[in-house]
Amino acid sequence: MNTQQFERVHSGKGFIAALDQSGGSTPKALLQYGVQEDSYSNEEEMYVLVHEMRTRIIKSPAFNSEHILGAILFENTMDRTIDGMHTADYLWEKKGIVPFLKIDKGLAEQENGVQLMKPMPELDELLKRAVQRNIFGTKMRSVIHEANPGGIKKVVEQQFAVGKQIIKAGLVPIIEPEVDIHSKDKEVSEQLLKDEILTQLSKLDPDDRIMLKLSIPTQNNFYSDLMSDPHVVRVVALSGGYSQAEANDKLAHNHGLIASFSRALSQGLTAQQSDEEFNAMLAKSVQDIYEASIQ
Repeated sequence: MNTQQFERVHSGKGFIAALDQSGGSTPKALLQYGVQEDSYSNEEEMYVLVHEMRTRIIKSPAFNSEHILGAILFENTMDRTIDGMHTADYLWEKKGIVPFLKIDKGLAEQENGVQLMKPMPELDELLKRAVQRNIFGTKMRSVIHEANPGGIKKVVEQQFAVGKQIIKAGLVPIIEPEVDIHSKDKEVSEQLLKDEILTQLSKLDPDDRIMLKLSIPTQNNFYSDLMSDPHVVRVVALSGGYSQAEANDKLAHNHGLIASFSRALSQGLTAQQSDEEFNAMLAKSVQDIYEASIQ
């Protein structure tokens, strides 16, 4: 583990940028960016375009280590280059931003009020490649739709089981059991989720380190006790479908919780903007998210 990167993620001021849209979410990300589906005819052309979008974001002067601690990449992005350097190396060596990798393969069908992660039979090989590419940590997402105790227990158990596999590979896992912000019993789900997380944290070995990526809680500062657990490097928040303004406002009321936004970060950015317009829009988003993250 890179100790300089660890200290930056653990105690630095700023937020984690999520640049990890993949699979079915990539066309949506491109549409948001102003690139229509008829602009590409196959998956490879689509990924070339999305890498151009991400490259433009990463190379922008607004995307800097003064405000941004880390960036989460999609596997395809990890394997591509920026100015002749693999993306993770460019992030760290040129920008001082810690690279993470999204590793999950999407969500299974909903059952017991939750969506578990799909199986990842090739995970060990992916983790080896991530280490070779100088990735610091990983991210994996499940979704909780209802306050179903059995379903939530399964989500957390699966997340921590895979997390231990990631720790063994020498990486820091970001465990992301998202609670749907539209859930009618969101607050109850959050209590069940926290209880299960605390149970799993108590089972970790003393030197095991994880991060948590959670929906912004209904009750302000609800995850403060998770932040103080010695196994937890950092607790970050997803925007979960809130607009940037909503997400920032809610985040600012949760001391110690920092952003890890995707759609809320890229909101308003388009391929049609001049570099001056693009950089100005990104700079405002970065500044606003940063300010909400350091409350």
